[in-house]
Amino acid sequence: MTDLETRTSGRPGALRRAAPALLGYAAVRALGLLALALWSAARDKSAYTLLTARWDSLWYTRVADLGYGYEVRLPGGDVHSNLAFFPLLPWLERLGAAVTPLSYADAGFVVSLLASLAAAWGIFAVAEHVYGARVGGCAVLLWAVLPVGVVQSMAYSESLFTALAAWSLYAVLTGRWVTAGTLAALAGLTRPVGLAVTAAVWAAAVVAFTRSQSGGGADGGHRPALVPRVGARRLLGMLLAPLGAAGYVLWVGHRTGKGPLGYLDVQAGWRNGFDGGAAFARFVAEKFTSFPAALAGVGLVVGVALLLWLYVVGVRQRQPLALLVYTGIVMALALCASSYFGSKPRLLLPAFPLLLPLARALARARASRAVPVVCGVAVASAVYGAFWLNGSGPP
Repeated sequence: MTDLETRTSGRPGALRRAAPALLGYAAVRALGLLALALWSAARDKSAYTLLTARWDSLWYTRVADLGYGYEVRLPGGDVHSNLAFFPLLPWLERLGAAVTPLSYADAGFVVSLLASLAAAWGIFAVAEHVYGARVGGCAVLLWAVLPVGVVQSMAYSESLFTALAAWSLYAVLTGRWVTAGTLAALAGLTRPVGLAVTAAVWAAAVVAFTRSQSGGGADGGHRPALVPRVGARRLLGMLLAPLGAAGYVLWVGHRTGKGPLGYLDVQAGWRNGFDGGAAFARFVAEKFTSFPAALAGVGLVVGVALLLWLYVVGVRQRQPLALLVYTGIVMALALCASSYFGSKPRLLLPAFPLLLPLARALARARASRAVPVVCGVAVASAVYGAFWLNGSGPP
């Protein structure tokens, strides 16, 4: 746990160890999809359409089908451009449609399902590496039963991003720097928050470099033949990590003719930006001007306080630096964005290290207590997810 450079996980049977957690994850997601299907049928809606052909899913499939350049001009003057959506998911949708009979929407759904399993496995791998297999299994189940867990099964990019981020972080923890950088670059092609993965790789690499300069090998001895090769791989990983996000952002700037920061103008057309949380604070404060809206305000305040508390607990429990950097940036970008307040729970979905303190507590509990709690929360999550997606607004 304290030497990210040399600790490796070459133990056999990685999938076998993760299998119980993955089966539990699949069961929770199946319950959520069943609840969505039943709720949607009762309202004469298509659950599959809600998962694959509404809100952001439509923007991704348009990119896959038509490429970039599509935009919607709203009466108020705002311009919603599909350049706001990063390209990896549409590329995979196009690939899936090219090699199978699936439509772009179908391919996006399949990608999300497979990516959600890969993400669950990555979360298990990270948690197992740091705290052990039992905590790893609990972390996966907690990620599955999040109130917004149904997004993991949608043709959105959250599952794909979380899978890439989790495995990149695992590669950092096990000293696989080139793999970490490559996965970070792919995460940067998936969502703007790929910045968090790059920052985690860089922070851990800098600390590892400092330790190698001062202390040598993990056993305290110097390894002159090994250190240069490790240092070269670490440097290569650092160089690879930002290429995905930087490449796309620079390409958008070139395409729009607005230079390196052109992507920010694209986001401004969606009324989205980073204001340090001022707009979100005003949104929450406005809830307290009437009743029962004040109850929602209380819920938001409690929710944000819980997130901050979990992060502080993670710091106190000495989570690895890479996890803390990654989680901190994901939280900051989600909570301090100036628009789409209803989407903030979804934007926080990739911040899985926040669940590790809860997973540790759950792992210590007796099975006779833990199992009913997890099952009850899974049912509540399934019902809430069905209600949420059948609402009028985007998740």
